[in-house]
Amino acid sequence: QVQLVESGGGLVQTGGSLRLSCAASGIIVSISAMDWYRQAPGKQRELVARMSTGGSTNYADSVKGRFTISRDNAKNTLYLQMDSLKPEDTAIYYCRWITYWGRGTQVTVSS
Repeated sequence: QVQLVESGGGLVQTGGSLRLSCAASGIIVSISAMDWYRQAPGKQRELVARMSTGGSTNYADSVKGRFTISRDNAKNTLYLQMDSLKPEDTAIYYCRWITYWGRGTQVTVSS
């Protein structure tokens, strides 16, 4: 059974940093293409970052240079390091593997 559990969200001031974690079970993160998405109030869910099975990464233009996706194979966990946070980054952040989604973690950036 596949399970994805996000953590690490919270309230941070503009310019601050957070690291989100997505602990996976039922899949092997090191050989899985996985994504981080976010959904802000009243907006559609959008792709934030993607890591391929080979480890290559892609980012939404809005987060390039500020966010970094990575994985820890030993911990079977996907991460999203978020730096230089802005109020427009406020959203619920989700990790995804194929059609499986976690429940999300709330990130709030105050101005």
